Amino acid sequence: MVSTEEKTLMRIYLGELDRCGHRPLYQVVMELFMREGLAGATVFKGAMGYGAHNELHSGHLLRLSGDLPVVVEVIDRQERIDAVLPKLEGLVRGGIITLQNIRTVHFSR
Repeated sequence: MVSTEEKTLMRIYLGELDRCGHRPLYQVVMELFMREGLAGATVFKGAMGYGAHNELHSGHLLRLSGDLPVVVEVIDRQERIDAVLPKLEGLVRGGIITLQNIRTVHFSR
């Protein structure tokens, strides 16, 4: 049996060196999502990327920038994502947040 649900995917694009105090910002964001009871989130560390300043960030030894891209993804109902957005306003200052309507697929036995 297959069931589908309409959900919202939020992606937060950060740098590995982004901080909240002395802690990695992606870790603070993940802990916020857990406290808020969001359905599930994942942190992806990128190998290479560039942003608004057109500066290439790479893990390559000859081009070591030390600020590799990090993406935090969370999927939940739109109202739950909308409820957490104001709490991110004070945290995510230099990053970009995207929202996308998605459909999740669940297989049952």
